[in-house]
Amino acid sequence: MSKPPVLYVVIPCYKEEEMLPITADALQPLMASLVAEGACAPESRVLLVNDGSPDRTWEVIEGLAADPARGGLFTGISLAHNRGHQVALLSGLMEALERGCDCAVSMDADLQDDPNAVREMLAEFAAGSEVVFGVRSSRERDTAFKRGTAHAFYRLMSALGVETVPDSADYRLLGRRALEALSGYTEENLFLRGIVPSIGFRSSKVYYERGERVAGESKYPLKKMIAFAIEGVTSFSTAPIRAVALAGIVFLVVALVMLVWAIVTQLMGQAVAGWASLMVSLWFVGGAVMLSLGVVGEYVGKCYLESKRRPRWCVAERLP
Repeated sequence: MSKPPVLYVVIPCYKEEEMLPITADALQPLMASLVAEGACAPESRVLLVNDGSPDRTWEVIEGLAADPARGGLFTGISLAHNRGHQVALLSGLMEALERGCDCAVSMDADLQDDPNAVREMLAEFAAGSEVVFGVRSSRERDTAFKRGTAHAFYRLMSALGVETVPDSADYRLLGRRALEALSGYTEENLFLRGIVPSIGFRSSKVYYERGERVAGESKYPLKKMIAFAIEGVTSFSTAPIRAVALAGIVFLVVALVMLVWAIVTQLMGQAVAGWASLMVSLWFVGGAVMLSLGVVGEYVGKCYLESKRRPRWCVAERLP
């Protein structure tokens, strides 16, 4: 019989002082049962990543790690500065890899992603899957707006040629080989939902019902969701720049048609349309130019950030 894998559950945390004790109480019996069943090794751990939280999140993590009743299950690292969810998640996965894990499950601290799905993920890993995606079985709990925008986002990504797993966020299992491959992705602009499917290896899916957050508040308001969507599109596709070029051709054709129309009406002695049409044209072209500059600027900005090659995160403190 093969040896059970060393599992690390990696949880990025930002302002989660209220939620973490609840998360710990939910994960401790689950991990104990997984060890008892032989699904994972006794050396398995829950790695909590403090993403530069301004509240007591790190103090709570230290308390969980030092609590004898927790049996050394919880450990953690604290980033020196807030770097965002994706960077905090990647830093935790790389920490787990350095500590010798055989596989790592990433999940959020809010417990909306059913922790019990970890058992099925480990079963798929044991069956040979190197990547196991946690996929929501339904979106009935979402508002109509959130459900519609989520589906629109995945359709857009598919249309742009970006490989994603619909209704799958950052709840997934990665085997050691997948983690080693992921460590080679050094870009500053991280979009793990697009990177992980592109790694390759044998993959599978586990379906689960998403619950409600029981404490604290969501760290992904509409503003951040929009920024995240833009990050995903611009990190994997140059289609928006091509669209700008196509729009430029369309505007040129329209301008030529208008020029011909102006010459014809002048030769026929008819009055040329005046103020209204002129102003509409100016505003339309001006808006198109500004939009085009914004799209191109987004890519130029990303090139600028990538060219500096700065460290993506710095670990201020590390628990054993």
